[in-house]
This record gives sequence, C-alpha cells and structure tokens, in this order.
Amino acid sequence: MAKILVADDEADLEMLIKQKFRQKIREQQYEFIFAINGNDALEKIQQHPDIDIVLSDINMPEMDGLTLLSRLAESNPLIKSVIVSAYGDMENIRTAMNRGAFDFITKPINFEDLSLTMEKTILHVAQIRETLKAIKENNILKMYVDETVLNFMGGREFESSLMANETVEASVVFIDICSFTSISEKETPDTVVKLLNSYFDVMVKEIIAQGGYIDKFIGDAIMAVFRGEYHLDRAIDACLAVRNQIEKLPALSNAVSFSPKVSIGVNSGEMISGNIGSANLKRLDYTVIGDTVNIAQRLQAAAKESQIIINETAYQKVKESFNCRKVGEVNLKNKSQPMNVYEVMD
Repeated sequence: MAKILVADDEADLEMLIKQKFRQKIREQQYEFIFAINGNDALEKIQQHPDIDIVLSDINMPEMDGLTLLSRLAESNPLIKSVIVSAYGDMENIRTAMNRGAFDFITKPINFEDLSLTMEKTILHVAQIRETLKAIKENNILKMYVDETVLNFMGGREFESSLMANETVEASVVFIDICSFTSISEKETPDTVVKLLNSYFDVMVKEIIAQGGYIDKFIGDAIMAVFRGEYHLDRAIDACLAVRNQIEKLPALSNAVSFSPKVSIGVNSGEMISGNIGSANLKRLDYTVIGDTVNIAQRLQAAAKESQIIINETAYQKVKESFNCRKVGEVNLKNKSQPMNVYEVMD
C-alpha cells in the first residue's frame, strides 16, 4: 500500500481526493494523510515515517510548499514530492524543481493527470527502496563511513535500516570447493586467485538466479542465504545447479591435476540477521548467525565430494520435491547427539 501525504489548506480538497480515489482506497492500494500547511505536514511525517510521496500546494499559511520542499530534502530524501498549485508560472516551477520536487501539476486539478503522476512517483520511490534493500541484502556496503555518506545513500531512515537486527526465517548454504588447497600449494598466487574467482563466478550466477544473496566468501567457500517464499526449495535448486555447472568445467593440468568438485551443506530455520563486527574499526558485515547457520556449516564439513547434505527436518520439508537418499547418522561438532542426514540427488 502506498502512503500519500496531501498538504493543502483548501478545506474541500480532502473530500475531493477521497471521492476521486475511493476505489484505490477501498482496495487498500492508497492510504491518504492530510495536512493543512508545511508545519502540519512535517508533524504528520514524524507520525508516519513510511510515507512514500507528498502532494503539496505552494501557497499555505505558517509554512509554504517551497519551504516544505527544502525541509524534506534535508531530512527525508526518500520521500518524493509533487507540487499541486495554481501558481504554475515558470519561476515557481523552476524553484520547486531546484528544491527537489519530482513533478509539478497545476490547478484546477486534472485528476487523470494527477493519478498518472502519482503512479509514476510511487514507482520511482519503490525502485529507490528496492535498490537500497539490494545494497543491504547483497552486503555491498561493507564499511560504515561518515554521516555525510550515509545520508547520501538514503538518509537516516536508510542508516537505521542498516542497523536493524531481526530474527528471520531463511535457508543458508555453505559451498566448499573440494581439495582446492592442493592447487594453492603448488600454483602461483596469480593462477590460484584467477582460478578461484572463475569458480566463484559460476557459483554466484546460479545462487542469484534462485533469488539468493552472497553473505560472504570464506577462503575457497561461499556462504549464501535465501529468504522469502520457498527459500529452502530455491536454495537446493541453486545447489544442484552449482554442482552441475562446476562439474562441467574443464580439469586443470598445470603443476597439479585438478577437476573441480564441490561439497555442500544446506539448513533452514530461524536465524538472527544483523550487523556483526567492530564499531571502532567502522567495519561491520550484514550477516546471519545462530544454530541454524552453524549446522549448515557442519553439514558441509560432513559432505563428501559432489554431495549436497541436509538434515532430517529439511528432508521432511522437501522430500516430495527432490530425490533424496538417506546417508545415516553423523556426528557434528558441538552436538551431543548424532544427526540423521540425507543427500540430495536431484
């Protein structure tokens, strides 16, 4: 649902807006909040920080629309504004645009034009939010820098979202390139790094194709996380694709003969998602932690070459979708009881 703030001192505009957009209000596509001037609008934004766009008049008591634009640009850069005013001269339009207005509509209002402009503006805001979310989820922002840069990346709201810690339901995957140490001991550093990166490129492509994101690279292994609908199914599909693509790669025959293979552990359940690291170093990684993650890593350690290993709980969730073979009980590090594990065949 898009949340829209209308700032205008015309008493009948609220009723007119509700009438013209009654279907979208009824279908819960739009929620409107109304303010009578700029000061009132800023108060409403504090009360409703999830507002997407602002429709604002220019001529209002206490605080006019152009001043409101300046205040929004300073404190809420994710909120986009559309000026709706009878003052449609070029000077006002240029001033509004220079202060951050996304668009400009003149009164009397053409509601068809207004509707299209709102849809365009809401889509623009959604795209910005998705981009910021992708930055966060793909762990691109590894280093916290000064406040100016954080504000540039999306304002205090974005900074707060980066600092948010939560419990999530997700699937985590550990993929290790088997016996890669033998290459690193005998090949030149340049060869080792280029070869490892080429393997990672193949693996990352398949993970992203199933909606997963790379949490981190750990030596010659990858940790990936899948969230959202059917996250466990998508995680296993990605693992099957990784295994197949890696095994299609040509063997290396330089100082050491090597055919790439992977061993994979997959686990699903609750985990803590948050920023882990050192605030003093200004280096924090957005990652997941918890017993679910630890078990996935230990399942990978128990997996043999070309195996994708899951536990009993995961098997019960996916047994109708994937062909699995019972491996039996294995002892996992720091677990007092053996755990039944299964190999995903295809």
